[in-house]
Amino acid sequence: MAKTEPVVNVNSISRISAGTVIKGEIQSPNDIRIDGTFEGRIQSKGRVVVGESAIIKGDIVCENVDLWGKVDGNLFVKNTLSLKEGCVVDGNLHIRRLSVELGSTFNGNCKTITEAEFNKLAGLETAVQPKAAQPQQARAN
Repeated sequence: MAKTEPVVNVNSISRISAGTVIKGEIQSPNDIRIDGTFEGRIQSKGRVVVGESAIIKGDIVCENVDLWGKVDGNLFVKNTLSLKEGCVVDGNLHIRRLSVELGSTFNGNCKTITEAEFNKLAGLETAVQPKAAQPQQARAN
């Protein structure tokens, strides 16, 4: 039985169009498509698509990445990173699965990670807080 991708509402995809330049940080619960220039950190609970004309300087933290453009930064991918023909990556990859097409360029280190490692590396790990000590009441004898 063939695996099907979930249907994504086109209105829930954030998009940075070609010619647009943004500096800062993006946090999104939805998919993101970048065709312009972005400098900073991208964090998405969905898929990040880096188009052919895109230039990204900074880290990407997300579920999946389809990469055709240029990235100068580290990628933290919970599931699958797809390096497409013509893409250029200068940075380290922390991924669960990797798909590489002929003609893609990657300069850096690649490490396969578990979901727990992803959460820790991406800064998503929730620290378990120690239980606060209950004040003791004095007893009269």
